[in-house]
Amino acid sequence: MTRWKFGWIVLFVFLSFCFGTDTCKSKTNHITAYEDVLIENVPHVTQRSDFCGEACVEMYLRKLGFDYSQNGVFDASGLDPLKGRGCNTAELKTALENIGFKTGQVWFYIDANEADTRVEKQFEILHNDLKKGIPAVVCMCYDDSESSSEHFRLVLGYDSKIDSVIYHEPAELNGGYKKMTREKFFELWPLKYEEKQRLLIHFRMVPGKIKSAPDSYGYSSADYVQHIMKLKSQIPDSTFNIALAKPFVVIGNESPNMVQYRAEKTVKWSVDKLKADYFKNDPCSIIDVWLFEGDSSYRKYSKEIFGDNPTTPFGYFSDEHNALIMNIATGGGTLVHEIVHPFIAANFPDCPAWFNEGLASLYEQSSERDGKIIGLTNWRLAGLQEKIRAGTLPSFEYLCKTTSREFYGGTAYSDNYAQARYLCYYLQEKGLLRKFYHEFAANCKADTTGYEILKKILKTDDMKQFQKDWEKWIPKLTFP
Repeated sequence: MTRWKFGWIVLFVFLSFCFGTDTCKSKTNHITAYEDVLIENVPHVTQRSDFCGEACVEMYLRKLGFDYSQNGVFDASGLDPLKGRGCNTAELKTALENIGFKTGQVWFYIDANEADTRVEKQFEILHNDLKKGIPAVVCMCYDDSESSSEHFRLVLGYDSKIDSVIYHEPAELNGGYKKMTREKFFELWPLKYEEKQRLLIHFRMVPGKIKSAPDSYGYSSADYVQHIMKLKSQIPDSTFNIALAKPFVVIGNESPNMVQYRAEKTVKWSVDKLKADYFKNDPCSIIDVWLFEGDSSYRKYSKEIFGDNPTTPFGYFSDEHNALIMNIATGGGTLVHEIVHPFIAANFPDCPAWFNEGLASLYEQSSERDGKIIGLTNWRLAGLQEKIRAGTLPSFEYLCKTTSREFYGGTAYSDNYAQARYLCYYLQEKGLLRKFYHEFAANCKADTTGYEILKKILKTDDMKQFQKDWEKWIPKLTFP
């Protein structure tokens, strides 16, 4: 081999080594050496649906000794449950600051051409924090697939032996202290919103004056958003809209404004008024209220969504789906009637059928008097007046002592509803209904039928004479 050929070969190998080494550095980012570091004893929790950021915060709060749940973190964000999702970066920042963390700058926009260097510098900051015992919550791509979603992870350490980042993975059941190569981490961390720009999201979890978790009663905003996320999979198409009237979620295929109006003016109004007069406890679960705009829609979607063939043109309650299913074109009376029942179940579980249905039926036709909800006369009046004229109405003692089977069974169930309703109506008009409810609910173990308590409230032992007087009073009522 000639000397000049050998020289060219040596030069080629040298240049290849130099450029090859630089390319490797650019690709793998092995520019800086980092020492081992680990924040130990951070409990791992698995996220609820779309609550990856909330779960990350819960994990570190538990490390700090605060009894926060991811629900509490979501609630601290103030995010509207109707959004139907967990916190994004801005909302998580709000939650952290409301809880008492000092997050500082969170968004770092970098030029795509400088991404390698800038990611490395941001990781140096992250690593220095880890050495001080400060973890990081980062938002990154979940994986390297084209359809990858954004995902929060809690970074807790670094392993120099295998050049890997140590983190808690909230999306996995046993996702504590997992490891990801730094190369992979640097690939997934920058979010690629634009061709020429990248975004790094990095929460420095510096605790300030951390507030204790607030006491929770009933269902939180987090519970409602989780419910709504599941509910959306049931909604057939985009014509449906959702509104919130706690403890009910209202879904309807009228316009957004109309669904919101019904949620506020019918559902929320009746709930607020009923709770003010009768009920301390909310129902034991979140209940859906499906409002269909007309009969054909009501029957079509009752079959399509719930597999039901309605036996009433007005609406019904589905125990299986924990939902009120309504043809709202018939009016809101049946809806208010059905709203009463879950409140009775939560506050007066031993309530007999006659009073359960009597109170619910009372508010089928309702209004407001002096800020209180009142029942008005309604379509059940005519049938009751006919029975009184025929002299075939049973005694109040019989009504009160009916079993559920007797009350609902046979051909007389409609008469039972009417008699119970207008007994409640009478008590209302005499200013005794709320007193009777609370007395009965408090003493139902001693008087399971309510008959003796009724006599006490009416201040009479002669119920036959009371019925005669009542039967003279009822024909004076009119509807409409």
